[in-house]
Amino acid sequence: MQHPVPYSPVAAAGAAVPDSVLADLVRDTGASTGLVYLLPPGERVLRLVLASGVSEQISAPWARVPVDAAIPVADAVRHRHMVWLGSQEEIARRYPRLGIVLPYDFQLAAAPITGAGTVWGGIVLLWPAWHPPQLSAAEQETISACCRHVAGILRQAADSGRPLQPVDEPRLLPAPQPRASDPAQATAALVFTERLPVGCCALDLDGRLTFINPAGAELLGTRTASLLGNRPWEVLVWLQDPVFEERYRAAVVTRQPTSFTARRPPDRWLFFQLYPSDSGISVHISPVTGHPPDTAQGHQPRSTAEPVSAAGLYHLTHFATALTEAVGVQDVVELAADQIVPAFGPKALALMTVYEGRLRITGFRGYSPELMARFDAAPLTSETPAARAITTGVAAFFPSFAALKRAYPPAVHQDDMAAWAFLPLIVSGRPVGTLVLGYDVPRPFPPAERAILTSLAGLLAQALDRARLYDAKHALAHTLQTGLLPRALPRIPGLEVAACYRPAGHGMEIGGDFYDLIHSSSDTATVAIGDVQGHNTTAAALMGQIRTAVRAHATVGSSPGEILARTNRLLTDLDPGLFASCLVAHLDLTHHRARLATAGHPPALLRHPGGGTDILRVSPGLLLGIDPNADYPTAEITLPPGAVLALYTDGLVESPGIDIDDATIALAGQLTAAQRESLDALADDLLRHAERSAPRHDDIALLLIRPRN
Repeated sequence: MQHPVPYSPVAAAGAAVPDSVLADLVRDTGASTGLVYLLPPGERVLRLVLASGVSEQISAPWARVPVDAAIPVADAVRHRHMVWLGSQEEIARRYPRLGIVLPYDFQLAAAPITGAGTVWGGIVLLWPAWHPPQLSAAEQETISACCRHVAGILRQAADSGRPLQPVDEPRLLPAPQPRASDPAQATAALVFTERLPVGCCALDLDGRLTFINPAGAELLGTRTASLLGNRPWEVLVWLQDPVFEERYRAAVVTRQPTSFTARRPPDRWLFFQLYPSDSGISVHISPVTGHPPDTAQGHQPRSTAEPVSAAGLYHLTHFATALTEAVGVQDVVELAADQIVPAFGPKALALMTVYEGRLRITGFRGYSPELMARFDAAPLTSETPAARAITTGVAAFFPSFAALKRAYPPAVHQDDMAAWAFLPLIVSGRPVGTLVLGYDVPRPFPPAERAILTSLAGLLAQALDRARLYDAKHALAHTLQTGLLPRALPRIPGLEVAACYRPAGHGMEIGGDFYDLIHSSSDTATVAIGDVQGHNTTAAALMGQIRTAVRAHATVGSSPGEILARTNRLLTDLDPGLFASCLVAHLDLTHHRARLATAGHPPALLRHPGGGTDILRVSPGLLLGIDPNADYPTAEITLPPGAVLALYTDGLVESPGIDIDDATIALAGQLTAAQRESLDALADDLLRHAERSAPRHDDIALLLIRPRN
């Protein structure tokens, strides 16, 4: 079912990728499903902007995929190469989360959209199990050509002043229409189905009934008018078993026939056979004579008046598996906002956490910042639904504002919502926070939905509790690391300096990157930058020792090669089991010269005053900590006033799937092209270039030096 998205500045990026691009790719590769994801600049979440061959309900949980997630399209984007999964077994082995949520037999390819050193997003294609176990060369080239084409479209849009921006919701392409038939033939086909003694009906890919013959309506025991345009399991109580809807989902995803048996009260058994295609599903309905088959396909309808839907269980399962990959509190907050709003129906969400007797707004979606500011830091003793939910541990559901007003007479209608759910987040009896969901239309909140939302809150509370412990540990580690770095670099006459440190992203602990500037004498200075192997407190502690050793030897006037040799002997004596790279440069500001030595560190860059940048490939010595007798040759360069010397750690240029030499050349090109006068602004440009080129997963230290007259 297609949901047109009105044009707006927010949705403009979606319009940059024509529908025909995905439609042609699906047709040319024979895929059953296609998805196009884009990665907005500066973000770490892939946004689904186009989908084909799949319903909104099935695609909703996958609308936003963090770049760091263990999902095929995220891996394709991170590593810049195609991911191919040729069987259900391989999917389950390599991507357990995908295998749990979609336990069906299909094949999948995910490819990155890249061009001119920029990662724009990714494309995902699904095939039924009858596809060969490998992609053909022609299919691979078709996919790659499509990715290049999309990258060109996005590059052109960015160059024309219409850069990629996030979209509110993906566009679902309409199912292909069947070929036009002769009116007489269409009439004959209709009459033919009316004469059949067995039932037949048609569903679109969204599960809504578009046709049913008289025998089918009679077998189902209802009128045709009550079924058309609706999903059968949402109209017929005796079909409201999650297994029945799950069979429909399996048919859509795998494009393979499937079936189930159901009992229409009081005792009539019916056999349903589903035959899917790219345009929908044909369903054959026949009565079962004798006893029904004693298999997993035969199910009694649930005794509850309002059973939990398969869609609700599907979204809840997806949410639970996604939470296992969230690490910090912000990860959990973003995942909750990304998943709950599109999958569970609310139009707005606010996540509050308990802190020092107050409810603090930790994250929100669909509400304005001004409104959230009014509710931030509300005392737990306040008479509000959010505070009452967490202090009593009881969820509250309000189907209308009138219901909310009856429960809380002082309540003022401050948002555009028409119904609310206030869900307490509690772990082992300890209050964690409150989840507030707002709906733009009145909502009855039947028992099944309340059960789903309560389960959702329980999963979220546990994830938040784990995330808070992780954040506390992470903050302590990074406090240690930043405490070992210089608080401020010394001011040296005739020398302009800018330094920055950016910690690693998701899932990383403390790193061992460091930098320093030592004022040796009135007209000389020493700069150093290095990176200790590993991401833990041991690496940080060793980093502090190395920085202290470099500073001590530089202060007494040792040459760069001697500084590295002496520091190396100290490190091998300590025998920490870790190695370190380091680059040291001694600056002679009077004679405009510099001497450099490196212990396996990425090469420095030198931008000349008149333009052009050299990569200073100094003959390297071994990494520190390997051989106590290692030698570190020193090279001398000219460092005229106005030149910029750039020292950095490998996090700025190293990324999986990218040749580090190519990345270094690209960084040198960016340094040449940058027109910034301020070194701080220039450092920001280099960091943004690195982030645009590929997702970064390591700490980054950057030091820029410019002599002045």
